[in-house]
Amino acid sequence: MDIVSRNNVTVTGPQDAPVLLLAHGFGCDQNMWRLVAPALAENYRVIQFDYVGSGRSDLSAWDATRYATLDGYAQDVVEICEALDLREVSFVGHSVSSMVGVLAAAATPDRITSLIMIGPSPCYVDSPGYRGGFSAEDIDELLESLDSNYLGWSATMAPVIMGNPDRPELGEELTNSFCATDPAIARVFARATFLSDSRDDLKTVNLPTLVLECSQDVIAPREVGAYVHDVIPGSRLVTLDATGHCPQLSAPEATLAALTEFIGNQS
Repeated sequence: MDIVSRNNVTVTGPQDAPVLLLAHGFGCDQNMWRLVAPALAENYRVIQFDYVGSGRSDLSAWDATRYATLDGYAQDVVEICEALDLREVSFVGHSVSSMVGVLAAAATPDRITSLIMIGPSPCYVDSPGYRGGFSAEDIDELLESLDSNYLGWSATMAPVIMGNPDRPELGEELTNSFCATDPAIARVFARATFLSDSRDDLKTVNLPTLVLECSQDVIAPREVGAYVHDVIPGSRLVTLDATGHCPQLSAPEATLAALTEFIGNQS
């Protein structure tokens, strides 16, 4: 199978420049990077893609078993790296893709050499000594609502996730992105996302890592960012003066500045 077509891979920027691999989160596609990717492509080779089941990927390649856990999405990343023979990759993961990047880096350590996590969460469910931001009952209700009325759930949840109620066009954009996803595929991805627990995987990370969080984020509260930063030795934690879960859309300039500063220090 042609991996480049399967995952709708796009490549911009100088051929011989350092490589950035941008990975979108649940209910989204590579369009989420449009406000930062062109500036990044001035100095980096920027690889964007859609997970199978998202965006303009080949939906015929989607498999419910493979994509029932984050390992299936990590395998997409590994296969893209292999197909393009990418080396010394800085993996930029938004939301759940932060943990996908952890899994992919473990599977292909000769290719991914640094991690940038935007709004990461290794576990969304609270437990003794850990605050993920949601109770188990919260997650059950979220998934039940998604199952019963995905379009209604999207219209309700997307603006909450995006934040920035004074800029409703941002919430509308995320709503449209969610609604463009096949509900059956979204249900599987949602369970893989919200029921995942990658805390043990996080403890294996020994790569240069940037943890990028917003000052207010209902999906990944600051306690989660602090946890990720504490677990990964030598990681850098940057808190943007921004709200919501998608700073690459709501605060692109600040997001771009944090990314380029971190990546520049790795070269």
